[in-house]
Amino acid sequence: QVQLVESGGGLVQPGGSLRLSCAASGIAFSILALAWYRQAPGKQRELVALISKTGTTSYADSVKGRFTISRDNDKNTMYLQMSRMQPEDTAVYYCNVPRGSSDYWGQGTQVTVSS
Repeated sequence: QVQLVESGGGLVQPGGSLRLSCAASGIAFSILALAWYRQAPGKQRELVALISKTGTTSYADSVKGRFTISRDNDKNTMYLQMSRMQPEDTAVYYCNVPRGSSDYWGQGTQVTVSS
C-alpha cells in the first residue's frame, strides 16, 4: 500500500522559513520523480517544485530562489525548504508522485504565512 505522509506545516511570519517533509512507503522511491504542489483557498492546485530521480530540480517562477526541493533516497523522504516566505505562499501543500493518469498524493499539510 502506497503512503505519502507530509509534515512540517504550520504558521510562520512573513520573511520566515519552514521545512516540509514527505515520507513515502510502498513505492520504489529512488527511481521515481517527485513533486510538491499547493492549493490556496479558491484557487487551483499548482505545481511548486519537481525533482527527478537523478536530482534535477525545477520550480514555479513564484518560488524560484526562495524554495528548495530535495530528496533522501536512504530515508524515502522528500523535503521542501521554504524561506523568505510571503502571505501568498499560504496554502495546503501536497506531496506528489507523478504517474500519468494515476498520480499518488499525500493528505496535505497546511502552511499559513501571517503576522
